[in-house]
Amino acid sequence: MYQIIASDLDGTLLTPDHKIAPFTKDTLNQLHRQGKDFIFATGRHHIDVAGLREQLGIPAYMITSNGARVHNCKNEVIFKQDVQPEVIAGIIAMTKHDPELKIHIYRNDDWLLNEEDPTLRDFHDSFSYQLFDVENPPLEGVAKVFFTRDDRDHDKLVAWENEINAEFGDKANVAFSTPWCLEVMDAGVSKGHALEAVAKEKGYALTDCIAFGDGMNDVEMLSMAGKGLVMGTSHTKVKAALPENEVIGDCNDEAVAHYLGNLLLK
Repeated sequence: MYQIIASDLDGTLLTPDHKIAPFTKDTLNQLHRQGKDFIFATGRHHIDVAGLREQLGIPAYMITSNGARVHNCKNEVIFKQDVQPEVIAGIIAMTKHDPELKIHIYRNDDWLLNEEDPTLRDFHDSFSYQLFDVENPPLEGVAKVFFTRDDRDHDKLVAWENEINAEFGDKANVAFSTPWCLEVMDAGVSKGHALEAVAKEKGYALTDCIAFGDGMNDVEMLSMAGKGLVMGTSHTKVKAALPENEVIGDCNDEAVAHYLGNLLLK
């Protein structure tokens, strides 16, 4: 039925404490033994995801930074598309004066942040940020720029979404991964287009893919895949954007693994 399984991580495949639960690990390993291909499809950095792939214990492609990077099972980069330097410079110039905004950059193997945030060091086991100077931001090798606020005020991030789109909408893909994380990639970059490229490399089409997600950065993937499942805990904007897509349970109950087991395990 479906040969390729693609899943978002946070809010979808992982538990609320951002771990791969035992039932999920067992299910994906069983599917691998039956010849199914699994793909991580996430906004996270590829180094972060490589650690999770090792925990899962199966060869898997990694779509990271929302499709700006794709790594094969051997950890080789098979696709990359960077944000244009002038877009990076312009966006940093726009946002650096907002004292409540934390500015993050994924550049090649690095995660950069404009100011300290000790809570983030607890969130990631073996991959953490370095500081960068907003007056001299890196302009090359940048997979994505993203923004968070300590108070998680979605409406204030939406205001920035509108400003960035007004200025750079033709050169950037701007999307929320969660209601409190606003992300900017190069125009044309999405998990959906990356999934299409991986499927073709493996000799399949998008119709052979089943995908799971919960964020606005998953919409292209969930609409392009042969079957796209929306998590029950998704933001209302996601459900509104995909009114015809089936809605399943939440990550706390390992809904992705249960759905896959019922549908695909022989």
